[in-house]
Parts: sequence; structure tokens; C-alpha cells
Amino acid sequence: MFVRSLAIATALLLLQLPLTSAQAQSASVASFQVPATYTLGTKPRTLHPQVGAAGGVLGSRSTGSALGVDSLLNWSSYFYDQGIDPFGFYAFTWQYTMVGSSPYAEAESTTIRAPIVPVNIDMRDANGAPAYATNGARLYVDATRYIQPVLRSPIFSSTTYDSSLRPTQFTDAIQRAEFYNVAPSSWHTTLASVVRQARTMQLPLGSYHYALNTDGSCCRFVLVDINVFSNELLPPTPNDATTVVGAAENAGDITTRDMSTFLFPDTYLYFPPFTAPNNCCVLGFHGYDAEPGSAANGWREKRYVLNYSAWISPGIFGGGFTDVTALSHELAETFNDPFTNNNTPWWLAPNGNCQDNLETGDVIEGLSNAVIAITLNGFTYHPQNEALVQWFGGVTPSTAISGAYSYPDKTVLPTAAVSQTFGCGGPL
Repeated sequence: MFVRSLAIATALLLLQLPLTSAQAQSASVASFQVPATYTLGTKPRTLHPQVGAAGGVLGSRSTGSALGVDSLLNWSSYFYDQGIDPFGFYAFTWQYTMVGSSPYAEAESTTIRAPIVPVNIDMRDANGAPAYATNGARLYVDATRYIQPVLRSPIFSSTTYDSSLRPTQFTDAIQRAEFYNVAPSSWHTTLASVVRQARTMQLPLGSYHYALNTDGSCCRFVLVDINVFSNELLPPTPNDATTVVGAAENAGDITTRDMSTFLFPDTYLYFPPFTAPNNCCVLGFHGYDAEPGSAANGWREKRYVLNYSAWISPGIFGGGFTDVTALSHELAETFNDPFTNNNTPWWLAPNGNCQDNLETGDVIEGLSNAVIAITLNGFTYHPQNEALVQWFGGVTPSTAISGAYSYPDKTVLPTAAVSQTFGCGGPL
């Protein structure tokens, strides 16, 4: 009888300590759980960097690479079109920088190393300990399971496109479509994938929301505060090794000569406050991490060109957004705007986006025909169609393959952009 009384008393004591018990921590974490159907009411999109009409003409030569920077191989050119610049002034010449070697003159093929860093998600409770759902499921998501599907996708594996005489990769096919009528058939820019050490991003309680799978396991998707995510991703100082990118840089897993992908498992970003569903969901972004140079590289600024992209499981979003949609979007934009500073005349896209930069995927994302199905290696992938540089330059008729303004689906954009007044107040 004494033993039984002790057991009962101990149980009652545990129930009277809600602030420190594992059960209470799970209850606190549970308040951040959302329904598995939550994302179906959101607007999936990528994040375009904020940088500062018919009749346009593409330049016919390269003006060289970006000066004074230590980064991947790149080349520059220009187009002519009337438009308004980021400061509200009229401009007629628009320079741009792209990845690889110039398609003009002595065009050369280029292979760029493309590290893939899988990033696992580790959600934490109020005490900073591993978080658990109320059913006991550990809130941790492994990204490495998506490496093989990505490697076998059209992003890194070759298939046939009418812009190339030989099978090639998705991003190369798009770039060849843009310069199909000026580049030799041997001109290609391809990615040599290499899988790097997996990294883990820890998320503090309050910075994430999650939905469980139908079997109760973690997780169908994770939604993360974009500010917290950025702070956990990008290094605040040159020698930082605590953030995901900082650790990869310091370990030598990525270099300034690479085009690096940080691959996340069904991890999407929202802008705080979490007011469902208006502030969600960002599926990817691209840019570069700038670090100071040293004597070893001639004191040139180091630019680590990279992207965050989420693998998208089926049924999470509408509009065909699934598998490599985000990754294809970000890498195609990186090819066309690696340093996120290619300004263009203000344009108003069919999807309602109003911008003034050469972000090829933003023009098309969200349209009913935004993605294209490509079956490769026994799986049907869904990369996104992209706008071509001729669309931004108002080149009429288009000088791209078959007079197209979009690719691989040439019907998505039937006409060129019309230059807009500042902030898309109307046609110029």
C-alpha cells in the first residue's frame, strides 16, 4: 500500500509541473501546428531581389565579365529599349550579366561546378531542446532523401530540347534558346553537380509552423519566418561557421567559382506576422554572399553565388508547383542574373508581378501554364517555364528560337513586355 501511494503521488506531482514537463513542451509546440491543407490557400512564389516596350534591340557583342569581383565565370552584354530606371529616370541602354561564356564571337562551352548542400530542419521547443508533436513525433526533417531525385531531374541530367542538337540540361537549353540565332551549336553552359556535407538548421520555437503527414510523422511541410531563416542561413561575418552558408564556405564545400544550391525539404517561408494565408509562401530565392577579398585573390570582393530552393512534395500547392519547380526557377534566374543587378525597364507580367529586373521566372510563376512536365529517369518532373531576355527588352519580333519569348513552352508569353512608367503606373 505504501508503494502504491508513492506511485500515485509521483504521478500527481508530474501533472502539477506543466511549465517544465516534456508533455507541456509538446503542448506549447502543438500551438504552431497547422492543417496539412493550409498551403493550398496560399500564393506560392519565389522571392525576387529588390534592386534598384516594343522596339527593343539586343546588343551583338559581349562587354566582358563583371570587373573587380572574384566569382563564377560570367559575361556581359546589353540591349536598347526606352524605359524608366529604378530611380525614375528615362534610360535607353540596359546592361546585363549572365553565367558562362559569351555566345558571341569565339563562343566557348563552359562547365560550372554546382555543389548541392542538403539542409535538414531541426525544430526546437521553448527550452531549446528537440521539439515533439503531441503524438510524440520528433519535429525533424531530413533533406538528404531528395538528393537523388534532384540529381536525376532535368536540372542536372540531360534530355532533349529543340534548342540543342544534343541532349542537355534544363538551364542550358533555356540559355541556348535565347541566343539560338547567334551562338554556334557547340556553345553550352552546363552544371557539374557534386553533393556536399549535409547541414542542419535549428529553428527556435515561434519561428516555425508545421503540418504532420497523414500517418502522424513529421512533416508534410514546415513554414519558417523569413527573417529568422535568413539569419540562420547567411553568415553575419566573414569567418562565421555557425550559419548554414558560413559553415559550407569555411569548410571549402562551396567556392566563389561555384553555383551552389542549398536544398531544403518542403520548407517554405512566410513574412511575419503569421497571418494565414496572405504572407506565405516563398519557395526559393537566389543571390550571392559577399565577403571581403584578401591578398590571395588580389583584394577582389568574393561572391558566393547560391540559391535556397525547396523540394516540393506533391499536393502541397496548386498550379503544378511540385518537385523541382522552385529549383528550376532559381537556377534559370541565376543563369540570367547571377548578381541580381540586371535592371530592365519596368514591366508588368501576365501574373500581375510588377518589377524592373531580369528575373525570368517571376514573369511566369503562378500562371496556369507556368510549369512544364518532363519525364526523365522514370519520373515526371515539373520545372518552370522561363521568360527570355527578348521579352524584357521588348524585342519585336523576338530574335530567340522560333521567335519565342518563353521557353521551353514557347506559347506562355506570346508578345514582348511593354515598358511601364515607374512602379507600373501604365504603359510608357
